[in-house]
Parts: sequence; structure tokens; C-alpha cells
Amino acid sequence: MIELKNVTKRYGKFVAVDNISFKIEEGEIIGLLGPNGAGKSTTMNMITGYIEQTEGEVIVNGYDMLKKPKKAKREIGYMPEGVPLYTDLTVKEFVTYMAEIKKVDKKVRKEKVKEILEKTGLQEVQKKLIKNLSRGYKQRVSLAGSLIGEPKILILDEPTVGLDPRQITEIRSLIKELGKTHTIILSSHILSEVSQICNKVIIINKGKIVAIDTPENLENKVNSDNNIYITVEDTENKTEEVAKRIEEIQKIELVKENQDGTKQYIIESKGNTDLRKTIFSEFAKENITIFEMKKADTTLEDAFMKLIEGGKN
Repeated sequence: MIELKNVTKRYGKFVAVDNISFKIEEGEIIGLLGPNGAGKSTTMNMITGYIEQTEGEVIVNGYDMLKKPKKAKREIGYMPEGVPLYTDLTVKEFVTYMAEIKKVDKKVRKEKVKEILEKTGLQEVQKKLIKNLSRGYKQRVSLAGSLIGEPKILILDEPTVGLDPRQITEIRSLIKELGKTHTIILSSHILSEVSQICNKVIIINKGKIVAIDTPENLENKVNSDNNIYITVEDTENKTEEVAKRIEEIQKIELVKENQDGTKQYIIESKGNTDLRKTIFSEFAKENITIFEMKKADTTLEDAFMKLIEGGKN
């Protein structure tokens, strides 16, 4: 559906994207992640045809973006960050205007606009001026504009930025529903959002791809079953001292002090050692009471940070 082959983008001597290659299959929802300046926006702009790559090929549904740009761009609906809209138009006027730009057949244009307004939940506000809408509805209008013309691919840049929790939930649900009929590339700084919506993640850092995998696999790659959280009652403050005497413990760090006087630590083991029995035994000898011990779950955010910092790959 989308394929980048050895794509590089240079601005003078600066390399924004450095020889990246990946393939996105039909029906996938892909999360495109990376820190600021990593090359995400440049990559999306090359896929949409907004800018040209310096080297390599961008193929969109079989069409080379440089050789057949009109056909390639027809396959894409793009929702840019920042919700750039014509705010003096009504919702219906804007979606109709987008249909005209995308050359939707006049015979079916009215019906197609109606369908998109229904799909994006805009029927009730279709006669309102866009400038009078809430941020959530403006996001929906932008999404409606990207959907008109029946593109097979949607590229969504920060689709929930600036929304309140209810609006975020609504837009996420809408994206999941659209994923049943479209291939989607989603760029977001909210990693929990990517983890919930996307079935694959591409992480870019300093213009290079550092990982392509499912959110679950990325979390597992940096996860250690032997890193644990432990909550203790220790009136004599001996926990860290005792832990440092246990050879298998690589690091112990205080996470928080609770109001009931207990303290929570995270303990990192060396290698694949199971620390639980040793901790129970040694802490009991020092009259340190263990209230809770649990595995330290790894999130996509943890995986992301370790990968861009040059950790596991």
C-alpha cells in the first residue's frame, strides 16, 4: 500500500531523513513516533507529495510519487496538525469545497458530502460557521475534509492535540472505526494513544528508523521480568543498605513515600535472577516489613525512551 525505498531528504548539508525504508500493508494502522526534529513531519510530507525526496522512492498504492504524483495523491487523505480550515465557511460549505478540489463527480457530490458529515458526526453542526465551533468539532471538520474523495490512505498528524478527555475518546473511537476501511498513518506525541489505536509502530530518531514492530513487542523487548516494585515499612531506613548487600540487585531507587509511612522502591536485578525469595528472606532478617511486591510493567513510553536513547533495538 505504501512503500519507502532508501529515502533520503537533505536541506543543503543537513540530512533530515537518512536512507529509510519501510512498507505499510493495506488495512494497517501505523503509529509514526519520534522526538521533535526526528524527521516525522518530513517523512509524512514526502508520503503526501508535499515535498520531494532527495533520493529513493516513495510508492503509494502502486504509484511512484515523483512519476505519477496526481494518481498517488488521489489515494491519500491528509489531516494536518493545527487544524487549518476556512473558518468563515460553514461545515457543509467547507466539506463541499474539499469535494470540489478533489474533483468528486458532480452527480454524486451532494450525496458523498452527506455521507462524510454523517460518518464524522457533523450533521447537527453542518450549517454552523467553522469559527464558532469547539476545538473537538474543528478536528472532526478537518478529518471530514481528509475523508472526502474516498482516499484509501489517511495520514493524521496529531489528531487529538488540544482536545479535552471526552473529545479525545470520541476522536480515537472514530479513528478505530475508520481503520476498518482505510490504511492509516497516525503521528502523535501521546504514546498511550498510539498503543491503544495502532497495530504497528515506526520509531524515527535523528532521521533514521530505530524500530518497526507492534507496540506489544516493543514493550516486551525492553521489559525485564525481574524489575519489581516493592512497598515496605522500614522505621530504621535500612532498605537501601540491605538491598545493596544483595549481590543480585543491580540498582534500588526510591519511587515515593506514602502518607501511611511506607515507601515504594523499584529494584533492578542483574541478568535473569528472580529476586523475590532473596528479598523476602533478607528483609525479614532486618525486620523490614514487605506490604506489596509486584512486577514493574513496561509501557510503550518506556520502550520509546530506551530506543531513542540508543538502548535495545
